[in-house]
Amino acid sequence: MTDLPAALADLHATAFDAPWSPTAFAELLVQPGVILEAEDEGFILVRVTLDEAEILTLAVHPEARRTGVGARLTQAAAARAAAGGADRLYLEVAEDNAAARGLYARLGFETMGRRRRYYARSEGPAVDALLLVLNLFEPLPSG
Repeated sequence: MTDLPAALADLHATAFDAPWSPTAFAELLVQPGVILEAEDEGFILVRVTLDEAEILTLAVHPEARRTGVGARLTQAAAARAAAGGADRLYLEVAEDNAAARGLYARLGFETMGRRRRYYARSEGPAVDALLLVLNLFEPLPSG
């Protein structure tokens, strides 16, 4: 049997400069309200708390980007969050991540705020995070 936290950490490391450890994934996966949607090329982790949900991370292997994996995972997780009682789905995305921002815009997320200098960068200054929200009772646009 595959070690799920290690597999998630390995895939996360292909997608992010500051990947999470297998221990971090193991701790998240046992928390109440955490939803995992996964495919071979990517995964999304969402946490539902009462009537709100938050995307904790979405990782898609670089070779599978722009193939619909991120949209499918986000839509599946949003549907599960709504079924679990969430009215809204939140996330933070780096302002300079044009591909992710485009995906979330196509899925109907709207900007509701900003966290200044939230994402540290090894090269150059920290980047702002945009706070996005999706109303889960409105139909999701097709990816």
